[in-house]
Amino acid sequence: MGLLALNNVSQFLCDYPGMSTAPSSDTGVCLRGKFRFKADVSGSDEIVDSYNLEIVVPDKFPRALPKVKETSGKIPRDGNFHVNPDGTLCLGAPLRLLKKVHSAPNLTGFADKCLVPYLYAVSYKLIHGGEFVFGELAHGDQGVVDDYSVLLGLKERHQITQAIQLLGVKKRIANKKPCPCGCGKRLAACPFRQKLNEFRKMAPVLWFKAHALNDWNRI
Repeated sequence: MGLLALNNVSQFLCDYPGMSTAPSSDTGVCLRGKFRFKADVSGSDEIVDSYNLEIVVPDKFPRALPKVKETSGKIPRDGNFHVNPDGTLCLGAPLRLLKKVHSAPNLTGFADKCLVPYLYAVSYKLIHGGEFVFGELAHGDQGVVDDYSVLLGLKERHQITQAIQLLGVKKRIANKKPCPCGCGKRLAACPFRQKLNEFRKMAPVLWFKAHALNDWNRI
């Protein structure tokens, strides 16, 4: 682990002292422990709560996303609380999370922008019932499609699929392909390329390729 990564983990452990490093079979750094937070939303309750978490931070973070599991069963394992079948927490659509992490590319930024809002919404729902206080995507596939439509400015599912596939190949190759916006031009000749280029800054081609082949193909 490089010096920058070590500093990143050290700062996170200072900010969240209930967490500590732990051995893991996964590639990257594993953090386990009691994650304590305090948060509020204008017009809603301040919530102070804690969850036992395992956070696996990939070696390529922040250009790859951490995986988070809640380990004590406090969060119900059903779609109403956005827990994936493998036990990881569904903090949001991958491209949305990638964009949030890019705006604050450290572990504390990931916690503040991605993890704490989810846990606040879970705690609020456990106390009061109802929907997630921040609003939520539709459950499962449709929610991801809807969010990507907003992020990419594309209306049709096949356009979104094409855009993600283009992110999964080198830019010089993608630029020769038809633009997914439907303008009839090559990507290189359409302003839409600028939107894709912004996402290219957030993760390597291999991340998008894996997303296109694995996650997106299951949607």
